[in-house]
Amino acid sequence: MHFGIITPPVPGHLHPFGALGRELIRRGHRVVVLHMLDLRPAVQREGLEFISMGDPICPPGFLASSLSTIGKLRGSRALRFTLSQIRRTTEMFLRYAPPAIRSAGIDALLVDQTEPAGGTIAEYLGIPFATICNALALNREPSIPPPFTSWSFRPGFTGRLRNRLGYAVQDWIMRPIWHTIAQYRHRWGLPPLGSASDSFSKIIQISQQAPAFDFPRRNLPAHFHYVGPLRSSHGSPISFPWQRLDGRPILYASLGTLQTGKREIFYCIAEACAGLDLQLVMAHGGALSEAEERSLPAGTLAASYVPQRELLAKASLTLSHAGLNTVLDSLSFGVPLVAIPITFEQPGIASRLAWCGAGRVLRLSSLTPSRLRAAVLEVLQNKKYAENACRMKQSIEQAGGVTRAARLLEGALR
Repeated sequence: MHFGIITPPVPGHLHPFGALGRELIRRGHRVVVLHMLDLRPAVQREGLEFISMGDPICPPGFLASSLSTIGKLRGSRALRFTLSQIRRTTEMFLRYAPPAIRSAGIDALLVDQTEPAGGTIAEYLGIPFATICNALALNREPSIPPPFTSWSFRPGFTGRLRNRLGYAVQDWIMRPIWHTIAQYRHRWGLPPLGSASDSFSKIIQISQQAPAFDFPRRNLPAHFHYVGPLRSSHGSPISFPWQRLDGRPILYASLGTLQTGKREIFYCIAEACAGLDLQLVMAHGGALSEAEERSLPAGTLAASYVPQRELLAKASLTLSHAGLNTVLDSLSFGVPLVAIPITFEQPGIASRLAWCGAGRVLRLSSLTPSRLRAAVLEVLQNKKYAENACRMKQSIEQAGGVTRAARLLEGALR
């Protein structure tokens, strides 16, 4: 088959698609990503084909400017700006993807769940599509809190009422995106979408969450599958000074790829860990200069990028912004976490981490070195966190990963 991928233009979504695409290629299929020109180098590094489109809406330089701005914002401001950029990419997909898909002879689409235009495009073209949940699953249930909240799981009446109000607010925020999609559906003679779930595939939905890393679900469709993290080895290894590891327990710290502008958090982490009998390894994504790296407490190993999974195989604890990929990678190795959610769906990921007992969560608004230090010591000294992280590891191992995902796609889309 010839698969086309529709994804947000950010590493946290592109990397899982890269692993899935490479597995499909290994199984004899062809895979291409359709997106703005800025994404071409990243797609090629993933080993996938690329079709560019949408220059008038998302001209060269658009992506770098957007990601730079997102990295400097927090909370609701970051969410509002991100939604404005999503509306532009939604317009880009709806206007330029259909002719590109026809011209390329694509048989089926793999659509990220956070790109709701993908299902409309597939419906308009009359081709099948799969929904891929590279972020938290967005499937709504009365007892499941909206993914962009830090709310805990409360299945009773008050919890369901709270969730209903939260979803109403989410729908109100998303109005510009749904309005854009509605305009094209009317233009193309398609019926209106009744709800967000109508944009999901009726054939197959795949989530890279593990079954145990979610709140209890009751209403998922039969074609929804938890497969665990979508990962595979690829590309040149990242250079890392392994010889500088000094034998102490490793505390790995990362804020992912979009939050590296939060320099004050890196300094807070370094101060909180100073003097502890462990070695802090910090991936700062270029936020710190070489001089600033050298100014960190003795024994701290700071680098722009690190081989995350290889390092987590040796780590005892992860400090994270609660990005899904970093959380799942940590739990894949049975490593507990201390999470400091910043924006997007990170509060929802952190609430699931707390619910499954595999880590502690600290609010960014109340973050101090002393509080962070206390949380680090608690997670390291209380065995229940490591035990629960190992339970998550078992759930991930049993989920099947990228191999099962590719097999399910072949069976459903053929």
